[in-house]
Amino acid sequence: MTIGGTDVATPTPTPESASTPEDPKTVRENARAEAKAKAAALADILAPVRGRIILAQLVQILASAATIVPYIGIVELGRTLLAPGTLDTGRVWLVVWLVVGGLAARALFSFLALAITHFADLDLQARLRIRITDKLGRLPLGWFSRTSSGAVRKSVQNDVADLHYLVAHAQVEAAAAVLSPIFALVYCFVLDWRLGLLAIATVPLYALTYSWMARDLTAEMEKMDRGVARISATIVEFINGVAVVKTFGQTGKAHRRFIEAADEFNDDFAGYMGPMLRVQAITTVLISAPLILLVNLGVGYWLVDNGWVSPIELVGSTLIAMVLPSALLTVSTAVHTRQQASAAALRIADLLAEPELTIPENPKVPNGHDVVIEDVHFTYPPRLGVPSGVKALDGVSVTLREGTVTALVGPSGSGKSTLATLLPRFGDPDSGSVRIGGVDVREIATSELYRHVGFVLQDVQLLTMSVRDNIRLGRPEASDEEVYHAALAAQIHDRILDLPDGYDTIVGDAAHFSGGEAQRVSIARALLADTPILVLDEATAFADPESEAEIQKAIGALMVGRTVLVIAHRLGSITHADNIVVLDRGRVVEQGRHEELLAKGGLYSMMWAGYEAGTTRQDEKIARGASGDDSMIESNGVAR
Repeated sequence: MTIGGTDVATPTPTPESASTPEDPKTVRENARAEAKAKAAALADILAPVRGRIILAQLVQILASAATIVPYIGIVELGRTLLAPGTLDTGRVWLVVWLVVGGLAARALFSFLALAITHFADLDLQARLRIRITDKLGRLPLGWFSRTSSGAVRKSVQNDVADLHYLVAHAQVEAAAAVLSPIFALVYCFVLDWRLGLLAIATVPLYALTYSWMARDLTAEMEKMDRGVARISATIVEFINGVAVVKTFGQTGKAHRRFIEAADEFNDDFAGYMGPMLRVQAITTVLISAPLILLVNLGVGYWLVDNGWVSPIELVGSTLIAMVLPSALLTVSTAVHTRQQASAAALRIADLLAEPELTIPENPKVPNGHDVVIEDVHFTYPPRLGVPSGVKALDGVSVTLREGTVTALVGPSGSGKSTLATLLPRFGDPDSGSVRIGGVDVREIATSELYRHVGFVLQDVQLLTMSVRDNIRLGRPEASDEEVYHAALAAQIHDRILDLPDGYDTIVGDAAHFSGGEAQRVSIARALLADTPILVLDEATAFADPESEAEIQKAIGALMVGRTVLVIAHRLGSITHADNIVVLDRGRVVEQGRHEELLAKGGLYSMMWAGYEAGTTRQDEKIARGASGDDSMIESNGVAR
């Protein structure tokens, strides 16, 4: 298959891997390892602002301590107002001002703590985005081929943003949620130890109920893991064999296995979650405001009736008890936020750990434009659909003489695109060398390399800037006349003039090109860059008929006088190449001119026969008036 324009050998899952459930113990160990990795990544990401976060939490201690002042004020004000004799107005105003001071102190210190964390968050986000952007500039181009733009955007924007609440809010709010009730409970015990116990009377019941809920959690999670594994196995089995299943009319039977597995999992899940939800409803009641109020006032009345506490002390402790449920919810939210931030931190850490292209300390300049690829081995890095260790190239050696055209052909997944993209350093080989003018590409400065090597790939990327600037991306200093000449040679000049602002039209705004038109803009860019070596992924393989002829003309102008390495999708387009290299499973199995390879009767000969048969069928369809294209032929020319 092809990922981002790169040939990828598609691994076929073995029956065992598709159907064998993963060991629950292994699942738990992997989960623990991942949790540790996330925690380590988060600690590393937060290191630059950890000192400021701790400072903010220390400031929050003062705010939490001030939180108890209004409760003290309520009790003391009640005692003063209910005291027999003449009202002590001086004491009343003293208590009032102390309460106001406490509220002001709480607001001030809370604001200061949040200000510290918000500025820390702004600094952290700026640091991370600079680090990520700097990292992206040092990654090999091949990384971008196998990584979607959405994944890059998620790292730069979403993952960094996911850290905001943790840094700017959660740490301070969690500290407040823990410390404020502690200070309040201390005051309850100061009033009377019985009031302190009464304020937390329902909390032990809440804790015991949750412990009971979790008693069979491990066993039930293992059962659910096995259920998920069975469902996954039936899905993989069905997808892998869908063609055979449909051919023999067994679709219903294949579906039935999945439905049975899903039903069994649903029964197990419902059997476990049903009682748990009922118990959870009970636990929610145990920390609900009405129950807390009922318990405190009911038992408190008995304490007051026995003369152990005063009514106003009971009112103060009851108000404090009402704060506890909101504190538990805040802590729960902070825990969830930390988990989300940990996952984001791990993704950012993985990106920052991606291997970079080596920068030569003493860069060299190529002497000539011959290309020698010698004993190159390359292993795919792990990515979606391709496990690590899959070998793409295995001892490949090819020589491209200056001014000649070399074509790469072979079945899908044979390594054509991988080999071609080593030349412009989309990646570096595990071993072996790729030399230009006698110099290894790893010893050439990047700016110098791209003055020698240009490339036109099927996956055309036009930036959100004027068409003029898109064309002279490789030569920003090029004059307008040079841009026009390149566009004329690429057969795209007239189309650009039809745009609202001509060459100054912004791509993606008022300039919307078809695939073939965008390809010609890309060719104009390569023509203007005027590199002596060109890597060309045959641009007409999937072009519409209207664009194909014009693209062919543009490619013809582009190839003149250059050392060209072309990835061939249609064998008919490379019959005049100076050298045709046939790849199969990452190895060179044949090479030579078209006539020589046909005479050998090897893989190329079989591919050519398949190509001609496909072309014949296509011509017959066209003759019958059917709409025909090359979709019946695979990209390597072999008939489906």
